[in-house]
Amino acid sequence: MSAEPDHLKDIQPEPASMQYATNDGVSLAYEREGPSDAETVVFVEGIGYGRWMWLWQQEALVDEYQTIVWDNRGTGDSDEPEGPYTMRQMASDLEAVLDDADIKQAHIVGASMGGMIAQQYALEYDRAQSLTLMCTSPGGPEAKAVPEETQQRMFNVPEDLDERELRRYKMQPALSDRFMGTHEDLIERIIDWRIDSDASDQALEWQGAAVQAHDVSDRLGEITAPALVIHGTADEVVPYENGKLLARGLPNADFVTVHGGPHLLFIEEYDRVNTQIREFIDDV
Repeated sequence: MSAEPDHLKDIQPEPASMQYATNDGVSLAYEREGPSDAETVVFVEGIGYGRWMWLWQQEALVDEYQTIVWDNRGTGDSDEPEGPYTMRQMASDLEAVLDDADIKQAHIVGASMGGMIAQQYALEYDRAQSLTLMCTSPGGPEAKAVPEETQQRMFNVPEDLDERELRRYKMQPALSDRFMGTHEDLIERIIDWRIDSDASDQALEWQGAAVQAHDVSDRLGEITAPALVIHGTADEVVPYENGKLLARGLPNADFVTVHGGPHLLFIEEYDRVNTQIREFIDDV
């Protein structure tokens, strides 16, 4: 087994000075770091994931940009209102966070479900300075569904697994076997973070309803903000073809292929992804 790189070994969530926005009675937890007079980058999580998933990107950008990470409804320190949820609701949650933080314009970085929220947000609101959309899809009739094998692994789980084994089992389609085999300490820490802050099973189901219903395929031409679409060719959750479809539909998009990149490429290929994000938003 190869040694874990120092950067991956040392990264940990820092104690947060939490702030709370409210959207129609729903409390939404967020934290803000970085220079207050700098441009803002706001990160939007994937289905079920807490703020921890953006540790690598926040650390890379926080010295130069003001960064905001927050918990979607049903996740982490945010409220879990009755669902099912809609993508429009979660886009309005993002608007509430930015409004509470008094942010007029922001670079929005979303992955998986977070990328869907970002697309909906750009259609509904006017604060999006740019969009970075990773491992996500516009939905619609041309989108390629989650592979059946992945769905089976995520939802038909062996009954004899304990909580840690369950988290590892469900996470395997999102990372490469090589990465999971050579970063066991990091995987154990990620499992800790997921147990501590990810969505409950019920909230995961409610968020999943929004993902299933997501379809902005016929409205992509309305999203004129500069966009960067990043997708890995080995994505076993949201197939690579969806990234190409999204980039083709956006009028002002660049498309970056990460060859061999898995669904959680912003973790496994964090260094390359961070470079792409920084270069993109620096040029906007």
